[in-house]
Amino acid sequence: MSWAKLVHSAEAAEILNVSPAWLARHRWAGTGPLYVRVGGPRGRAVRYRLEDLQNWIQQNIAPAQGGSHGAA
Repeated sequence: MSWAKLVHSAEAAEILNVSPAWLARHRWAGTGPLYVRVGGPRGRAVRYRLEDLQNWIQQNIAPAQGGSHGAA
C-alpha cells in the first residue's frame, strides 16, 4: 500500500499561495481542500495530502473571462 505524504497547514498554505488563516477559515466553512485530522476525529493536528491540494486546485480553475467589449 502506498501512503500519501502529509504536509502541515503552513506548507499547504505556501503551496496554495494563501495564508494559514485563510486555510483555517475555509476548513471551518467546508470550502477548502480536504484535510486529515491526525489523532482521530477529535485530533487537533491538521495535515493535508498533496494529492488533495492538487485536486482542489484543479476543481477551482476558473474559465477565462472573455467576451467582446463594445461589439455590436
